[in-house]
Amino acid sequence: MATKRAPFELIEHTADVGVLAHGSTLAEAFVHAAEGMFSVMVNLNGVREEEERSLAVEAHDWPSLLVAWLSELVYFCDVDSLVFRRFEIRHMEPYSLQASAYGEKIDRQRHELGAGVKAVTRHMLEVGEDEDGYRVQVLLDI
Repeated sequence: MATKRAPFELIEHTADVGVLAHGSTLAEAFVHAAEGMFSVMVNLNGVREEEERSLAVEAHDWPSLLVAWLSELVYFCDVDSLVFRRFEIRHMEPYSLQASAYGEKIDRQRHELGAGVKAVTRHMLEVGEDEDGYRVQVLLDI
């Protein structure tokens, strides 16, 4: 019986952290990348789904769409002080997506906060297929 692979892994890098995410579809890999990114920022188990943010992003290729997707989520964190635990991509086509993110306002007394993500970088950026579906990799400036 095959061992089920974790949906994402964190990769250590000097002053940065990488996320390597997998999915049976590209949309699922993008969702797992977002989960991985927010797991760097906060213990996801302590985040409630009290608010929803809808977003639509476009780019000129898949890697750029991954950066745009994650960067938009970082924007909500920075501007609205939100952290998310669940992500739903409702529609995805070359090179755009429409999605929702579910979470809540940061509560420093209740949330176990980790590192803040300053930016989503293009260094070590990868989007491609593997033996189990899709794999994406991104480096976060923390």
